[in-house]
Amino acid sequence: MTETTQRSLAHAGFTLVRDYPVSVENVWAAFAEEDQKKQWFGDGDEWNLDEWRYDFRVGGHDIADAQFHGGPRSRYEAVYTDIVENNRIVTSYDMWVDGVHISTSVASFEFEAMDGGTRFTHTEHGIHLDGFDNGSQREAGSLGILDTLGSFLTR
Repeated sequence: MTETTQRSLAHAGFTLVRDYPVSVENVWAAFAEEDQKKQWFGDGDEWNLDEWRYDFRVGGHDIADAQFHGGPRSRYEAVYTDIVENNRIVTSYDMWVDGVHISTSVASFEFEAMDGGTRFTHTEHGIHLDGFDNGSQREAGSLGILDTLGSFLTR
């Protein structure tokens, strides 16, 4: 960040709902089992993953630090604040791009059985710092992640 950067805070929230044609247990496992989560969240052909930490428990920390197609470096650091098996996950997380802290968010993931599969609800409130990020960008990124999760679950 340069000295000319204007300091600011922007607040934004969103809720995304996806219906996946697999059981709650299968969607849950995509989050709760490290080998599965790494496949859809942290390690694809488009990412150069440099650091990965996974500790799925209340108080546990996850880290994914990677570079996308030779572009900017993205760093995700999360803490699990609540986990109820096959029901919900609550995290707080921070994001950095090229070493600049761009946001802090609280997110919840809800898993609900329905006819033919699982209704998955991602709700998030973010605080976006100094104009480096905003709610619409984060929502778009989260939509992409949920699409990747859906592809993983139905492969």
